[in-house]
Amino acid sequence: MMSRSNWAILGAAVLVAAVGGWLQHASQRARVPDGVQVTQAGQIAPDLALPGLDGKEHRLSDYRGKRVLLNFWASWCGPCLKEMPALVQAQAQANVGEHADKTGPIILGIAMDEPAQVRAFLAAHPVNYPILLGSLDSPSTSLRLGNVGEVLPYSVLLDENGRVVFNRRGVLDADDLKAWAAPAAP
Repeated sequence: MMSRSNWAILGAAVLVAAVGGWLQHASQRARVPDGVQVTQAGQIAPDLALPGLDGKEHRLSDYRGKRVLLNFWASWCGPCLKEMPALVQAQAQANVGEHADKTGPIILGIAMDEPAQVRAFLAAHPVNYPILLGSLDSPSTSLRLGNVGEVLPYSVLLDENGRVVFNRRGVLDADDLKAWAAPAAP
């Protein structure tokens, strides 16, 4: 049986952990500028218009009818670069067999970086999915899509209707990528 002092220490530790968790959550929410809508899981993503490396504007609504994995990255982000080969492989697998038509899932890389840096990086390390340029200005593109901590890499899965299915900070694993490519349940 625990002594009274051990119970007091345990109670204080639990209290400190709870307060720390609340403060961390509050500090992340404090980074959201007033009036900025942050998309949550279950909500329709805003129809953002982002420039591509081709100089054309691309809207998220252009991809309706497909599952879309938005992957936010930067050329200076080590974990982002570690994740890219798995994304290339996942996109290649999504484009074969039953997904070879125009309705299969797609990865959209959204570079949170300077365009010149992105072009230089991709010249040396090409990918098989479109790359769009996110806005670094406040509120950033990743913040608007739920990345309150603005940590990279950050990924958002949109269903065929543009609704956020999940979001993830950090490197995606093989199970995440399989779930992304899986056809939606009828």
